[in-house]
Amino acid sequence: MDTNRSKVQRTLMGLVVSDKMDKTVVVKMERVYRHPKFDKTIRSFKKYKVHDENEQAREGDTVEFYEGRPMSKTKYMYLARVIKTHSV
Repeated sequence: MDTNRSKVQRTLMGLVVSDKMDKTVVVKMERVYRHPKFDKTIRSFKKYKVHDENEQAREGDTVEFYEGRPMSKTKYMYLARVIKTHSV
Protein backbone atom coordinates (compact mmCIF):
# COMPACT_ATOMS: atom_id res chain seq x y z
CA MET A 1 0.00 0.00 0.00
CA ASP A 2 1.31 3.44 -0.93
CA THR A 3 1.90 5.55 2.20
CA ASN A 4 2.95 8.70 0.30
CA ARG A 5 -0.55 9.31 -1.04
CA SER A 6 -1.83 12.75 -0.04
CA LYS A 7 -5.38 13.35 1.10
CA VAL A 8 -7.65 15.63 -0.89
CA GLN A 9 -8.86 18.47 1.31
CA ARG A 10 -12.56 19.27 1.28
CA THR A 11 -13.05 23.00 0.74
CA LEU A 12 -16.38 24.65 1.43
CA MET A 13 -17.87 28.13 1.06
CA GLY A 14 -20.26 29.90 3.38
CA LEU A 15 -21.45 33.12 4.99
CA VAL A 16 -20.04 34.37 8.30
CA VAL A 17 -22.92 34.77 10.76
CA SER A 18 -20.92 35.48 13.93
CA ASP A 19 -17.43 36.80 14.71
CA LYS A 20 -17.80 37.38 18.45
CA MET A 21 -15.29 34.72 19.58
CA ASP A 22 -11.52 35.09 19.64
CA LYS A 23 -9.91 33.58 16.50
CA THR A 24 -13.17 31.77 15.63
CA VAL A 25 -16.02 32.62 13.27
CA VAL A 26 -19.31 30.79 12.79
CA VAL A 27 -20.00 30.10 9.11
CA LYS A 28 -23.40 29.05 7.75
CA MET A 29 -23.29 26.84 4.67
CA GLU A 30 -26.38 26.36 2.52
CA ARG A 31 -27.16 23.20 0.56
CA VAL A 32 -29.94 23.11 -2.05
CA TYR A 33 -31.20 19.78 -3.38
CA ARG A 34 -34.35 18.19 -4.84
CA HIS A 35 -36.34 15.68 -2.81
CA PRO A 36 -36.29 12.37 -4.70
CA LYS A 37 -39.90 11.38 -4.02
CA PHE A 38 -41.78 14.69 -3.87
CA ASP A 39 -39.60 16.57 -6.39
CA LYS A 40 -39.48 19.66 -4.19
CA THR A 41 -36.47 21.96 -3.81
CA ILE A 42 -35.19 21.81 -0.24
CA ARG A 43 -32.72 24.20 1.40
CA SER A 44 -30.77 22.93 4.37
CA PHE A 45 -28.23 24.81 6.47
CA LYS A 46 -25.25 23.72 8.52
CA LYS A 47 -23.12 25.88 10.81
CA TYR A 48 -19.40 25.33 11.26
CA LYS A 49 -16.99 26.88 13.75
CA VAL A 50 -14.00 27.97 11.65
CA HIS A 51 -10.56 28.88 13.02
CA ASP A 52 -9.53 32.38 11.89
CA GLU A 53 -5.91 32.86 13.03
CA ASN A 54 -5.53 36.49 11.86
CA GLU A 55 -9.14 37.49 12.66
CA GLN A 56 -9.66 38.81 9.12
CA ALA A 57 -13.25 37.61 8.54
CA ARG A 58 -16.16 39.79 9.66
CA GLU A 59 -19.88 39.13 9.96
CA GLY A 60 -21.52 39.09 6.51
CA ASP A 61 -18.37 38.05 4.61
CA THR A 62 -18.33 35.13 2.21
CA VAL A 63 -15.41 32.84 3.06
CA GLU A 64 -13.76 29.64 1.88
CA PHE A 65 -12.67 27.12 4.51
CA TYR A 66 -11.26 23.61 4.66
CA GLU A 67 -11.26 20.61 6.96
CA GLY A 68 -8.23 19.91 9.13
CA ARG A 69 -7.20 18.37 12.41
CA PRO A 70 -9.53 19.07 15.36
CA MET A 71 -8.68 22.07 17.55
CA SER A 72 -11.46 21.41 20.06
CA LYS A 73 -14.63 19.37 20.46
CA THR A 74 -16.55 21.31 17.79
CA LYS A 75 -13.87 23.21 15.84
CA TYR A 76 -12.12 21.35 13.00
CA MET A 77 -12.37 23.79 10.07
CA TYR A 78 -9.75 26.37 9.06
CA LEU A 79 -10.20 29.62 7.12
CA ALA A 80 -8.60 29.54 3.66
CA ARG A 81 -9.51 33.01 2.38
CA VAL A 82 -12.13 35.74 2.43
CA ILE A 83 -13.86 35.74 -0.95
CA LYS A 84 -16.17 38.74 -0.62
CA THR A 85 -16.27 41.32 2.17
CA HIS A 86 -19.51 42.73 3.48
CA SER A 87 -19.64 46.50 2.98
CA VAL A 88 -21.66 48.41 5.56
